[in-house]
Amino acid sequence: METPAHPHTITPARRALDALADDSQDPTALDVLAMSDVLVPVPDDVSDVDAGNPSTVALPVLEERDGREAVPVFTSEPELAGLLPAISRYRLIPLGALADQWPAGDLALTIDAASPHGLTITSEGVRNLLARPFEY
Repeated sequence: METPAHPHTITPARRALDALADDSQDPTALDVLAMSDVLVPVPDDVSDVDAGNPSTVALPVLEERDGREAVPVFTSEPELAGLLPAISRYRLIPLGALADQWPAGDLALTIDAASPHGLTITSEGVRNLLARPFEY
């Protein structure tokens, strides 16, 4: 039996992920997810100055089991600690703004990878489903 998550960790983004597990094209869930803030781990090799620069984001890239490369993001600190316990720094960024600036190529996005409600989206899916125009 799975232990229920602490109520404070069930964010709107987490609820959207749960809805997308049932219907991967749910437009309301995709909108909620795109407008939600996510935690983006700051790689260890990024300086404090670069980590605090609001105009750039260093994306951590992990290789998944199937060989694809993906950027891990998280809906809460417990989700981040569950997969990457050694990470001590992160940036809180609206997912839609991150998706709006998503790099070209085949880089996927993985949200809450270590959890049952985790979701991996292809690079094309990130740009097409989650990108929202934001003012920077």
